Amino acid sequence: MKKTLLVVVFCLSVIACNAPKKQKDIAINTAQRSYTIENVVEDLSNPWGMTWLPDGSMLITEKSGELVHYKDSIKTEIKNVPEIYNRGQGGLLDIKVHPAYATNGWIYFTYASSEGEGEGGHTKLSRAKLKNGGLTDIEDLYKATPNTTRGQHFGSRIEFDGKGYVYFSIGERGDRDTNPQDKTRDGGKIYRLHDDGRIPDDNPFVSEVGAKKAIYTYGNRNPQGMDQHPDTGEIWIHEHGPKGGDEVNIVKKGRNYGWPIISYGVNYSGTKFTDKTKMEGMKDPIYYWVPSIAPCGMTFVTGDTYPDWKGGLLVGSLKFNYVELLKLDGNKVTERIKVAEDVGRVRNVQQGPDGFIYIAVEGEGIVRVIPTS
Repeated sequence: MKKTLLVVVFCLSVIACNAPKKQKDIAINTAQRSYTIENVVEDLSNPWGMTWLPDGSMLITEKSGELVHYKDSIKTEIKNVPEIYNRGQGGLLDIKVHPAYATNGWIYFTYASSEGEGEGGHTKLSRAKLKNGGLTDIEDLYKATPNTTRGQHFGSRIEFDGKGYVYFSIGERGDRDTNPQDKTRDGGKIYRLHDDGRIPDDNPFVSEVGAKKAIYTYGNRNPQGMDQHPDTGEIWIHEHGPKGGDEVNIVKKGRNYGWPIISYGVNYSGTKFTDKTKMEGMKDPIYYWVPSIAPCGMTFVTGDTYPDWKGGLLVGSLKFNYVELLKLDGNKVTERIKVAEDVGRVRNVQQGPDGFIYIAVEGEGIVRVIPTS
């Protein structure tokens, strides 16, 4: 495959936060800096998830159901992928290798599945091994129920905490008034399992009658970004609001993040569905966007490849075709900076094992950001 190199000079400008009363506006700063953007994997339709194998090659999910292995400029489709329920926002979603992949060979992935009762589908977490160009030893770890033909809000991202647990998100499937606040139903939740699929004994609702035992948090809308903080070890997420009210949250055991009872967003028509942004027993976000940027994919910046970004949080914007750098002081956002402006509709952003930032762009492929100064 032919690689092309585009040299782009980005004017890194902080976007004014047109936020309501609680959150302070962030001052506008402007800086000049040069980067190159290199096309890495071309001709992808909707690259949803990406992860790296120990040899530096990539596994990439296409929402339509193809699992792509990319190595030495060659794309190969992996065989024996489970049947995918490809509808609306559902399809083959996130993918992540186990932290001990080099010794155990496990690959984890989420996808919309029609298995189980009822028409339609719901989000499922599975794991498998890769052998001779195909998935083998496939194990189903969790399948949300009930199936529904709605096409919205499947989630879904996967993260490990280094302590033997796997976390994953499932959106509320467009059923905002039922699923997210009801612990007896799947959807609108963050889930935690042992990495072999067992439900931990210390999950917060294992003793609650009727509750889904895998739930770790609830009151979430549609989390499509998840990463582990490199210093604290905490799991961070972001999630879509409706029209406005996208949020960044830190995952805490048993927390209720309030959707749809509290929110900084409104209906897509502009009408209100709640006048509450705060309530006892519900956790405030550490940051929110108004207007919405439609966040998807996120990664903390580590290492010295991008010294000015180190410690910050990169978030893809589906709506505005860029990646946003949130600079942090502890858990407080202090600055917002546009990165890779006009790169396209960003579905994912990850820092690879080589230290470079990779951006998955709908209708294009995967590009890599390389600093030149």
